[in-house]
Amino acid sequence: MILKRFKAESFRNIKECDISFSPGTNLLYGNNAQGKTNAIEGIYIFARGKSFRAGEDKELKNFEADGFRISIEYEDKNGENSLEYAFFGRERRRKRNGYGIKSVKEMIGSFKAVLFYPDHLGLVKESPEQRRAFLNVAISQCYPFYVNCYSDYKEALENRSCILKRASKGEYIDSAELNSWSYSLAEYASHIYVMRKEYIKKLEYYAEKIMSEISEGKEKLSLIYKSDIKSDTESREAAAYEYRNIFTSETEREKIVGMSLFGPHRDDMEILINGRSARHFASQGQQRSVVLALKLAEGEVNREICGEYPVFLFDDVLSELDEKRKKYVLSGIKERQIIITGCEMDPDINAEKIIEVSLGEFK
Repeated sequence: MILKRFKAESFRNIKECDISFSPGTNLLYGNNAQGKTNAIEGIYIFARGKSFRAGEDKELKNFEADGFRISIEYEDKNGENSLEYAFFGRERRRKRNGYGIKSVKEMIGSFKAVLFYPDHLGLVKESPEQRRAFLNVAISQCYPFYVNCYSDYKEALENRSCILKRASKGEYIDSAELNSWSYSLAEYASHIYVMRKEYIKKLEYYAEKIMSEISEGKEKLSLIYKSDIKSDTESREAAAYEYRNIFTSETEREKIVGMSLFGPHRDDMEILINGRSARHFASQGQQRSVVLALKLAEGEVNREICGEYPVFLFDDVLSELDEKRKKYVLSGIKERQIIITGCEMDPDINAEKIIEVSLGEFK
């Protein structure tokens, strides 16, 4: 997959831009707060469906504007494509290849990208929520069905939790209604479980190899899927059966606390280095190696499932890596498109296209 063009109007500090990219390595350089990350943010919206920094679309528009418009042109194995997203007032307009689409769910999976952002360096040490978010975004790009399934799961979870909350206050609840939501939740949860389990297995295969190369064979990376399913089943039907048992056998405990205590919304991905918990024992250098391995592995899994590499977006992270890890990244990006941002023209980056960024302008 190759990103050919990114256009923006009134997006963050970018009043107007039209940036074309090389199929190889592209470098956006300039001082801080000039617009480099804003461009990466705009591009990645088309892969993730929303900003990785802002909570609401109104935060993305230029201060002097009523809204914004962004678009990309890209090429995948099926040919030339385009995506557009506009937000003005309260109205959102999305287009794919010139035709309107109703929701963000219809956009996810069309354009695929891997983002490596400084905040991702907390993937090892931070809460399970951050690792779940990593999995959700990565899997959604490979399997668009996952987006709908997870959305349905959250809706069922909210309804079930509302009933449990009423029960915790001593209010009457309909047990049949609670069981009905428990069964629906189990169906959605089983799909999520199977897709996450399969994805983590593939991710571990590539991440282990990358981690071994970075550490010169000294460190073995392992990933363990931590869920409420205690068996090692890969069957969706078996997982649904186990979830039904969990959701219906623990209701008295959940009624006391007033919330759903089990399900994929509480899952985690445990990261081990040489059999030890990376969260508790990894050094700062090891943490960087792990995150780098996971991000590069994300691209490999995407290629395996979808048949081509995604676009790699490296936003101001090379400065966070030591020379060994930096050289590993730069030596292994052949046959892939990569867009890197930095504060200066790094002589180690053999960029095919170099773009200077200043006050929201790209030269």
